Amino acid sequence: MRYQIRHALVQYGADTILEDVNFEIRDNEKIAVIGRNGCGKTTLLKLINGDIRMNNLDSDETCGITMAGKQRIGFLHQISFPEGGISVEEEIRKTFAPIFSCEARMKEIEEALQSGQDKTLLYEYDNLQKQMEALRGYTWRQDMEIMFQRFGFALKDLERPIGSFSGGQQTKVAFIKLLLSRPDIMLLDEPTNHLDLPTIEWLEGYLKNYDKSVVIVSHDRMFLDRIIDVTYEIEYHRIKRYPGNYTAFLEQKEAALAKQEKDYEAQQKEIQRLTEWIEKWKNTPSKVAATRSKRMVIEHMVKIEKPRRFDTRAFHALFQPRIESYTDVLTAKKLSIGYDRELSKVSFTLRRGERLAVIGENGIGKSTLLKTLTGLTGALGGSFSFGPNVEWGYFDQQAALSVQSDPEQTVLENFWEEYPRLVREEVRSALGSFLFSQEEVEKKMGQLSGGERVRLALCKMFQTRPNLLILDEPTNHMDIVGKETLEQMLAAFSGTVLFVSHDRYFIRQVATGILEFEGQEVTQYPYNYEDYLYEKEKRMMFSSGSGAAVKGAGTAVRSSVTSGAAGERGAAENKEGISDGNAPTLTDVFDRKSYYSPGKIKSRLTRQLEKYERLLAESEAHTAQLKLQMMDPALASDYEKLMELQEQLDAEEHNQESLLERMVETETDLQGLEG
Repeated sequence: MRYQIRHALVQYGADTILEDVNFEIRDNEKIAVIGRNGCGKTTLLKLINGDIRMNNLDSDETCGITMAGKQRIGFLHQISFPEGGISVEEEIRKTFAPIFSCEARMKEIEEALQSGQDKTLLYEYDNLQKQMEALRGYTWRQDMEIMFQRFGFALKDLERPIGSFSGGQQTKVAFIKLLLSRPDIMLLDEPTNHLDLPTIEWLEGYLKNYDKSVVIVSHDRMFLDRIIDVTYEIEYHRIKRYPGNYTAFLEQKEAALAKQEKDYEAQQKEIQRLTEWIEKWKNTPSKVAATRSKRMVIEHMVKIEKPRRFDTRAFHALFQPRIESYTDVLTAKKLSIGYDRELSKVSFTLRRGERLAVIGENGIGKSTLLKTLTGLTGALGGSFSFGPNVEWGYFDQQAALSVQSDPEQTVLENFWEEYPRLVREEVRSALGSFLFSQEEVEKKMGQLSGGERVRLALCKMFQTRPNLLILDEPTNHMDIVGKETLEQMLAAFSGTVLFVSHDRYFIRQVATGILEFEGQEVTQYPYNYEDYLYEKEKRMMFSSGSGAAVKGAGTAVRSSVTSGAAGERGAAENKEGISDGNAPTLTDVFDRKSYYSPGKIKSRLTRQLEKYERLLAESEAHTAQLKLQMMDPALASDYEKLMELQEQLDAEEHNQESLLERMVETETDLQGLEG
């Protein structure tokens, strides 16, 4: 048991936030804390971090916090750095202070040992080496550079002053410092906000394999499903532990609720039966003893609490467009987007009823595309046009959060100011659909949370009843119930949707097509998210440059698809003869010629080569570390340990040979492509 909270009570003034909370962190668990916005998730993280205290800590109750030894706790805060003039590298290097301290002491000991052997110093040196290994002290620069690039920065950005970065970028740097510090318990509050899909996928793997504990507050359902071992839910001020990821939690909660309802109804029927018997015979002298006995049965029953359904309050605006558009809603032809330079060149077609998800890395033009289409930014070249009868509504997450309004203005006044022709009842009805009801419409704008600002912005946009929704990250700052509600709304919407999102679960539920930004290429896929992944897998098989891989592509792809729309696609290919044992043609591997893109293949091969170079550098660093361990005087007579190290060294050298062969093959493929 790393950490334990027992029977905690947390209050702000007269408001109870958490009540009778029991929370445990065991071994290297990856724990999710979920619940509605405002239920106390961040409060729990602050309690674990020591930022706040229990209100009942000094009471006579059995409550408190215990830890197994000294646990280093790291908490990702939304911060700005006080020393804005120092470089990013100098700021990150602060994380490695224990490593530099070890190095300095090891040098002192090495100099002291030159004049003679000292067993005490040798023992200390041995301990320092072990400490360096535990701190990953021999690869700190490599770790820093790899992680820095994983978060979308260029290595040259390490030289920039930390104060020259935006608030969001500074938060990323703080995140990098936290990951590099490797705390025993890592606390993450919405870690995937503002990260692009490649970074989120990398972070999933990193946290899943992290050898210590992680506690995550997140509304990203796919992220939770792929990492989490245990789920805690906060509901009605109480907390409950469920083994398993988010999907397992849903199944267990539904089953537990069904059982509680069944047991409650059975107990109520039994109480009613006993009560009726007592009422019938209570005045009969011969039944006095039996009546008393049945009363005692009722009194000694362990009463089953009446089940409370899930807290599923959510906005419920189901609307239809004011008018219907024509079939062709939006067309872009070689549309050059950017500001002082071109970020991307985009061509795509959007038709009525489609829901097109725009995905890709940060900083390559996704939000800029939406701003260009809505006239907030000018096009650098090319053209785009809306079809007849198209009325669009635009939601910008950043604008919603940074709305410039009188902080003393109420929600009711702010909405009414934009739609002055509505009567009070219509205003209240519209706001009520987005959970601003009764006294909440009198809430001041300066008091609104991020999620409340998003709901208000969506409410205003939907009021115009557009037939084309242009949405930039609509689910950020929404809780899971809110996301599910928006998914249902968009699925029932008879108009057209163009949206940017990094929430893969949301994309999977909503999108009928994908517009992918990747490097300098923008590709439109007329598929849902599952089929898009299927097509990407086929492309990767083809572009690997291996004839054997292409020859087996049909079988490999078909065997990986077992259900859903992708399964139907596999069945259709079987009818076309792709699985008849013959090598598939290019048409078999790519159903549509437009998917063959030399530029994208070159980009993928370049990234593959960079990956091999990185893996080779990591292997060489590990080899150096192993050789250093073998030189340890303390192991001179430990033949078993030396043999184990030699086997690891041989394996690393074999791995390096394999990586070098792959690098040569990839370089050859690149040269052939350029030729």
